[in-house]
Amino acid sequence: MYAIIDEGGKQFKVTSGDTINIDREFTPDQQTITFERVLLVGGEGAPKIGTPTVANASVTADVVGPVKGPKVDIIKYRRRKGFHKHIGHRQKYLRVKITGINA
Repeated sequence: MYAIIDEGGKQFKVTSGDTINIDREFTPDQQTITFERVLLVGGEGAPKIGTPTVANASVTADVVGPVKGPKVDIIKYRRRKGFHKHIGHRQKYLRVKITGINA
């Protein structure tokens, strides 16, 4: 069984046991997350397609911990002006492991 969920403006195709990175702040007291915006549930029989979400469907996940994304370097340069600027960014994500799909 698989589901397509909407989280933070992105869509993820998940099955039980998958690990995904979501764009959410880490809080140490939170152990589980429930995703209510389920767009599609499929895999057993006919798929259930939501308009826009599937009624009474949810996906539960356990929090693994915070992770960092890849480093992004921004370099600005103007020729003949002596202007060099270097900015770096590294996005922080929350890694979760999908435990169940309730449809």
